[in-house]
Amino acid sequence: MTFIDDEGDILVPKLVRPIIDREITLLGEKKGSLRQYRIGNLHVREYENHYSVHVDRIDPRIDPLGHLIIDAPRYGKGILMLATAVRKYLQSTYEN
Repeated sequence: MTFIDDEGDILVPKLVRPIIDREITLLGEKKGSLRQYRIGNLHVREYENHYSVHVDRIDPRIDPLGHLIIDAPRYGKGILMLATAVRKYLQSTYEN
């Protein structure tokens, strides 16, 4: 088993730590995981035989928009583009 995936996440076999006794979170891209945990800026995804771990620069529980822009830019850019399009639509609709 390799211990770093294609995205740079650290892979930890469940034999090392079979149970994580932290609150499960829904924040984050699931990527096929069974569950996700957040411990400060540490984002842990649980799979059948291992955990995938990485550190986010911004905790989405504290600053969701900042997290999208810095740690998940593909989603942040999409949200910003959508917000811009909605704003322009509303401006054009209500100016007439």
